[in-house]
Amino acid sequence: MPNSTSTSGSSPMPAPAPAPTDLTEHRPVYVVGGGPGGLAAAAALREHGIRAVVLEKSGSVGASWRGHYDRLHLHTTRRWSALPGLAMPRRFGRWVSRDHVVRYLEKYVEHHELEVVTGVEVTRVDRAADGTGWQLTATGGRVLTGRAVVVATGFNHTPRIPDWAGRDSFTGELVHARDYRNPAPYAGKDVLVVGIGNTGAEIAVDLVEGGASRVRIAVRTVPHIVRRSTAGWPAQATGILVRRLPVRLVDRAGRLMARAAVPDLAEHGLPRPDTGLYSRVKEGAIPVQDVGLIDAVRGGRVVPVATVDSFDKDAVVLADGTRITPDAVIAATGYRRALEPLVGHLGVLDARGRPVVHGGRTPKHAPGLYFTGFTNPISGMFREMALDARKIARKLAKDSGRLRP
Repeated sequence: MPNSTSTSGSSPMPAPAPAPTDLTEHRPVYVVGGGPGGLAAAAALREHGIRAVVLEKSGSVGASWRGHYDRLHLHTTRRWSALPGLAMPRRFGRWVSRDHVVRYLEKYVEHHELEVVTGVEVTRVDRAADGTGWQLTATGGRVLTGRAVVVATGFNHTPRIPDWAGRDSFTGELVHARDYRNPAPYAGKDVLVVGIGNTGAEIAVDLVEGGASRVRIAVRTVPHIVRRSTAGWPAQATGILVRRLPVRLVDRAGRLMARAAVPDLAEHGLPRPDTGLYSRVKEGAIPVQDVGLIDAVRGGRVVPVATVDSFDKDAVVLADGTRITPDAVIAATGYRRALEPLVGHLGVLDARGRPVVHGGRTPKHAPGLYFTGFTNPISGMFREMALDARKIARKLAKDSGRLRP
């Protein structure tokens, strides 16, 4: 967000200074999670003079980003990925790398003078005994009481590997995508990547470019594939423009755009999806942004195969009955939000374990409990977390009579 504004023919006017924050306030807003969503919420609250304390279970902010694979870049533009109050430096380039995201988050804490406590894991959130706030149970026997709580533990919290039959008997290497860093350990090896979301697709391309002898990718549901940028126009910009439009209309436009920009890969094992792009997004499946997958599939360097059914010692049995014997299997099979131990007893999660509300809204029976970072919108997760942060801060500021114009 720019630090100043200007109008035509006038000099730039400085942005208003943040409201003074009482750092001795004994009941601050506790923010659970020191990733981008939690830091954004803390900064937005501080701007309104509300004390926010970030509790991060690891030893540093941005822990999940530090653990991602080496080649990862944001699929959203630098401009639309900045958090409230601090632009991403131009030198980071249009598509910001993992390492630059980590540096940005570190700088963000410093710039906003955020109050971050590391090495503290919150294990349970309950209503305070007096009914006017929230009580947090944390490691080390800590019991903390805050006026409100923002849960920002992250979309990618706990790795999920399906309980495939025979999985424990597999004699090859089986790891979750979270443990993949770069292709060096797989040079000259036969590798099966399970899952063709953005992570699986990019890891498959990385393996090919890094010298794996053979790369296959197991596909359960054929994904929508979009170009990350077309003639300089980022896919994110389209996502922002169409987000509020009717689903059927966006589905129809998406089919036309796909036929114009993405080649038919049916003969290579990836037919076009039979469901609409935005319909799929509403179900939680984000399109795969192409960072080399299309060319790799067309060139036969990444070979789509049926999804995994089971394991049998050195073999992987696919859903179509095919048996293959890869040296390694990398499961890009997603994550669980793992919110049940924290807030599951409060009735604030849906059947899939996701918060029933996010941003500035709270569950009717749990006022003061906010969630951010648990949606994966077509317009970009960082952008959504920035919007959530501002909404949460404005709601809390309004409730406390500290809302700034």
